[in-house]
Amino acid sequence: MPPGPWWKTAKVATGLTVAIVAVLGLTAVWIWPGRKLARAKPRSLTDAEVGLVPATFVPDGAQPNKPHAVDPQEDLRARAEKGDADAQAILGCCYDLGHGVQEDHAEAAKWFRKAAEQGNALAQGNLGICYETGRGVAQDYTEAAKWYRKAAEQGSVPMQALLGGYYDRGRGVAQDYAEAVKWYRKAADQGDATAQYNLGVHYAKGQGVQQGYSEAVKWYRKAAEQGDADAQWSLGYYYEDGKGVQQDHAEAAKWYRKAAEQGDADAQWSLGWCYKTGEGVPQNDIEAYKWYSLAAAAGDKQAAKWRDEVSERMARAEVIEAQRRAAAFVAKKEGGRGGADGISPTPEIAEGKGCAGTGFFVTDDGYFVTCEHVVRGASSFHVRSPSGSLPARLIKKDRTIDVAVLKVGGAFRALPVAAQPRVKLGEAVFTVGFPNPVVQGVEPKLTQGEINSMAGARDNPRYYQISVPVQPGNSGGALLDECGNVVGVVTSRLDDVATYEESGALPQNVNYAVKGGLVYSFLSGVPELSGKLKAPRTGRDREAASATAERAAVLVVAE
Repeated sequence: MPPGPWWKTAKVATGLTVAIVAVLGLTAVWIWPGRKLARAKPRSLTDAEVGLVPATFVPDGAQPNKPHAVDPQEDLRARAEKGDADAQAILGCCYDLGHGVQEDHAEAAKWFRKAAEQGNALAQGNLGICYETGRGVAQDYTEAAKWYRKAAEQGSVPMQALLGGYYDRGRGVAQDYAEAVKWYRKAADQGDATAQYNLGVHYAKGQGVQQGYSEAVKWYRKAAEQGDADAQWSLGYYYEDGKGVQQDHAEAAKWYRKAAEQGDADAQWSLGWCYKTGEGVPQNDIEAYKWYSLAAAAGDKQAAKWRDEVSERMARAEVIEAQRRAAAFVAKKEGGRGGADGISPTPEIAEGKGCAGTGFFVTDDGYFVTCEHVVRGASSFHVRSPSGSLPARLIKKDRTIDVAVLKVGGAFRALPVAAQPRVKLGEAVFTVGFPNPVVQGVEPKLTQGEINSMAGARDNPRYYQISVPVQPGNSGGALLDECGNVVGVVTSRLDDVATYEESGALPQNVNYAVKGGLVYSFLSGVPELSGKLKAPRTGRDREAASATAERAAVLVVAE
């Protein structure tokens, strides 16, 4: 049997300031990927990707072909010096990155502090990172924890995961597993894979919560399905051991393989074991030798021992083939990412040549819906789906309700649009989309929340207010109920700068979706869709609904 999951304990998030910026008008979207930490047994430190999204945001695709460059030495600096916290936070990012100014970490920390002291969550998180890494300030874990907490209390998911890690390790705060679980859960409930994995570890070990293997499996699965290799390995172990789930060697091998192909040495060891013994896969000495060799190359002496044992029953030609396979192996991270920095940008998006959003099919023959502002001002369109990149043509759009319908050739899985959605205040809803595809990759991402209000901003009756987390790239995504019916289309989130200027306060996770009834009426007026729209579903099956939504979602690029 492979080594158990006690080899892997909670992985603790950390951050290092590497930034990518996209500027639209006086608003910006900044992503801060985390650095990867080397793991040692016990596995208390592993990689965690930290993404900070500032509050300042305009709907995706606003003036997509007319980007307005911000000169941090003029407009942005003037606003920052007048005390605008959002401008101060972005100026700090500019200094940290060296974007438009000479890179200066001390100056970055200065501006982060000014904004952080005014309550800007982006700046609070980044100031915490400065203190954790000693970037522009003297390293101080207590100060880092202080600022992480401030950002976490404002709802910053990455900072909630980071703060959980601090309590987990007793870094900058007294070690407190219950408090760690509290913050991990907040981030995990909003889809953070690192927090989901760590929550699974705590349930497995009974630290800060009552021990429960089925609950551990639940959280491991959520993280594993997002491509987290540690969670995939752990889920495989539980399937093999029959803890918290019915024993299933084939399922165990499946999850071991997913993690092994990402380069996880423990998973490579485990998969080697499967091939050596024939558990969950056909017995195959060549594959066993290959995976043991890869684990051994990562320093696992036990794997080297098993590899040598397997080789004793192999022909020379088989050993040579196994060595060839091991030498040819290249780890592939899940989530559509690649390259030296773990990012595979879509050129049209990365170079600012177009606008990206989400769409979803409403007919089996390729008619799909997205937001009108995603295609506004563009003359060519294409989608990226499981079938590849396909050219699309615009059929009809309506700026009033911010909806457009386009067409691609082929056969697809479509979603039913409810003519009269029966959603209520507080009802659970979710969306599948492509947030920040340049950084997060082009694999579909699921986020969930509730209906917060039956009306939009200023009581606009066309919209729902939703708590589903929304980022640039989500616009045009289907908002679905638990049955898998489209009850709305994700359109935007509240413009924080405008709200701040009007009210003096920054809104937290205030997002909107145009109501499904309006979308259905719009589609009913398209002659080409006559008789093709799907009938609404009645049975609640969240797992099936999520799977269908994923297959129906496409990344839309307008140029």
